[in-house]
Amino acid sequence: MGMTIVEKILAKASGKKEVSPGDIVMANIDVAMVHDITGPLTVNTLKEYGIEKVWNPEKIVILFDHQVPADSIKAAENHILMRKFVKEQGIKYFYDIREGVCHQVLPEKGHIAPGEVVVGADSHTCTHGAFGAFATGIGSTDMAHVFATGKLWFKVPETIYFNITGDLQPYVTSKDVILSIIGEVGVDGATYKACQFGGETVKKMSIASRMTMTNMAIEMGGKTGIIEPDEKTIQYVKEAMKKHGTERPFEIIKGDEDAEFAEVYEIEADKIEPVFACPHNVDNVKPAREVAGRPIDQVFIGSCTNGRLEDLRMAIEIIDKHGGIADDVRVVVTPASREEYLKALKEGIIEKFLKYGCVVTNPSCSACMGSLYGVLGPGEVCVSTSNRNFRGRQGSLDAEIYLASPITAAACAVKGELVDPRDLE
Repeated sequence: MGMTIVEKILAKASGKKEVSPGDIVMANIDVAMVHDITGPLTVNTLKEYGIEKVWNPEKIVILFDHQVPADSIKAAENHILMRKFVKEQGIKYFYDIREGVCHQVLPEKGHIAPGEVVVGADSHTCTHGAFGAFATGIGSTDMAHVFATGKLWFKVPETIYFNITGDLQPYVTSKDVILSIIGEVGVDGATYKACQFGGETVKKMSIASRMTMTNMAIEMGGKTGIIEPDEKTIQYVKEAMKKHGTERPFEIIKGDEDAEFAEVYEIEADKIEPVFACPHNVDNVKPAREVAGRPIDQVFIGSCTNGRLEDLRMAIEIIDKHGGIADDVRVVVTPASREEYLKALKEGIIEKFLKYGCVVTNPSCSACMGSLYGVLGPGEVCVSTSNRNFRGRQGSLDAEIYLASPITAAACAVKGELVDPRDLE
């Protein structure tokens, strides 16, 4: 019996010819990432155990994205601690407050490549599976072990395969696809399993759209999300590495044709319509038309799920076409990274957002964390392009968050209420 892509990556990383689901392996780590929230605990754990040097200062990426610029004295103290650690350890790749969200910055700077094992002290590290890597979120204390040894144990996960076929209908995006899948599987339906996305629909998707899919594998309990690498992947990775001087050899790994999957879901893309993940769970997914008409207070367009140029472009096209946003709706726009922000600037997208009264922030986690921008008050309703709608995620415990695609979110901003973008005309 053959192996899946995840099994083959973990076998290679642990020096084994083959592995099976349930096996325990000690894998060599290719990339380890912490940010300003999770980094301090990792660093303090190292100090507690007397570890003076990290295993490899060139394989660690440290980045600030959650509280940038610092929004409290505690945040500033965390930043100081991490900057000091970077200098002490000679960490080669450190991105201070200016670059954006870790899950966008890592691949665009060439730190992610097919066939690699990537760990990040952040649950949405699974995003990087869009590049054919095994990428997963780990805790800060586990990360301290990685920083010290360059290795971590894993239980080889079973793989669920999502075979997605057909063409996406107008106004439907990869966000609607992944939300629809989560609605079907449930928030714990893929617990500790690898979620592999494939089929003709995925092959046609841009890298940005694929990242939206793998980003949300964790929302159904997945250990990782992954898409087998193709020419689009290789081109993106090579260009990113060349641009930022992060070139290194990498191996294209794909699953065997006779690989065994725990489950196979057949997803017909042409039957998917615009949807919302309704409060207060990501699997509470309903067709947009079913919940349309509810007045809203805020729209957030951004995050590591949907803050890329493609997303900003989709959103502004809807707003521009209809001449602006509703008077009583606040729209917060946060590009996922400085590079994406600059691209949107050059296209005139940022200027249009500002012209229509949207608030454009610096690249960061922004309203997704409810810490810096766009905190919701009691009873307020927000449509968000981010990945979580838990109670209190963006502010008040009595606020409501509806997750949607950038197209649907922009349509709601125009209408001032929940709406299916197809019905905006």
